[in-house]
Amino acid sequence: MCRWAAYAGAPIFLEEIISRPGHSLIHQSHCATQCHSAINADGFGVAWYADRPEPGLYRDVMPAWSDPNLRSLTAQVKSGLFLAHVRASTGTATSRNNCHPFVHGQWSFMHNGQVGGYDQFRRDADMMIPDSLYCARKGATDSEAIFLVALAEGLDGDPRGALERASARFIGLARAKGALPYLRMTAALSDGHRLYALRYATDENAPSLYYRWSATRGGMAVVSEPLEAEEGGWNEVPSASFCTFEGANVKVESFMPCRLAEAA
Repeated sequence: MCRWAAYAGAPIFLEEIISRPGHSLIHQSHCATQCHSAINADGFGVAWYADRPEPGLYRDVMPAWSDPNLRSLTAQVKSGLFLAHVRASTGTATSRNNCHPFVHGQWSFMHNGQVGGYDQFRRDADMMIPDSLYCARKGATDSEAIFLVALAEGLDGDPRGALERASARFIGLARAKGALPYLRMTAALSDGHRLYALRYATDENAPSLYYRWSATRGGMAVVSEPLEAEEGGWNEVPSASFCTFEGANVKVESFMPCRLAEAA
């Protein structure tokens, strides 16, 4: 399982989430505590928004803890909205194109989890991506495929509904050709204006997800694991939830793609 962190609020240096806290994302890349694997060494990535609509993107295949360029970048770049990810592969190759976040236009997306038996229906999953978006398919992961299918399902106008519909289609494929668990996921995504996140699983083992508003920093952190062991104020996102973050406000809605998959 991967680990990730996202932030929205007053601009801060990226290092305040990615490298400086006691249990920062870089620390989680080799000492994760709330997933099956403590090591997330199959690459990393950061997408951040600044003065242009499209996010900047930096990804590499090195472990996050061993890349001095990442520490230098996070110490110098400020942003009021960014997504960062450390990867533990569930089967696809360790390559830059398979590292999260994935970006298309103004959208950025990252995912932690798995689609059960994905290797058995990878071709079917690719066929769900329309021709107009298939040119954006650079890697081979289930995560990138979910993102592109969600774009095709109307992500621009209905983020929650688009991801529900996309997830339902993958659940259907996993049931027909794959394996249990059909879907486990947390994901974060942004259009450069709002930050969204979701937590879901078709079984009882949804990956961990938390959020915390910092009044002193003026921003919201959304993370796989709390950034400081002794720090209070972290709220666990319930399973089967879709969250919209705007300032200190959090809108939590149900996220139930299984209903759509059963009706199909």
